[in-house]
Amino acid sequence: MPGAESDSSSSLLTPYNGLVRVRVGGLLVRKGAILLAAHRGLLPNGATFWSPPGGGWAFGESLKQALVREFQEETGLAVRVGRQLHLHEFRRDALQALEIFFEVTAEDDTATPRLGHDPEHSPDNQLLSELAWLTPRQLLALPPAHVHPILRGLLSTDDVFVPQVLLST
Repeated sequence: MPGAESDSSSSLLTPYNGLVRVRVGGLLVRKGAILLAAHRGLLPNGATFWSPPGGGWAFGESLKQALVREFQEETGLAVRVGRQLHLHEFRRDALQALEIFFEVTAEDDTATPRLGHDPEHSPDNQLLSELAWLTPRQLLALPPAHVHPILRGLLSTDDVFVPQVLLST
């Protein structure tokens, strides 16, 4: 989750202001590319921010159950959750999150993802704007601020499977 911006889309982040949020995310790799979700309202000037599908951990769920639910909501895919790979601490302005990323595999690896929704937002005010399979080369071509920190500098999809902890300072 990048920092808030000053344009009108910053209102999309209001439900998350002043809260410590625990998020789960899934890294799904297929044919040398990673399935990513484009988010709007997170960067200035309407720029797109690319991040692995995922979302908030709800009371009563295990982390893995939350990720299965979030993947279904955002991509329409049924997934199996594997090992935990990355821990990312984010803090900026009124936003704070602890993100836990897992390896995921699709139940049906021929299924086509479809753009889903964020239930926290109304249908006409969604953060999610697109799903795409992006290669490390495509990610490197984007401005670093447009790519989730765990995906910056990837040279190979194998790199996503090297566990890391990124803590803010």
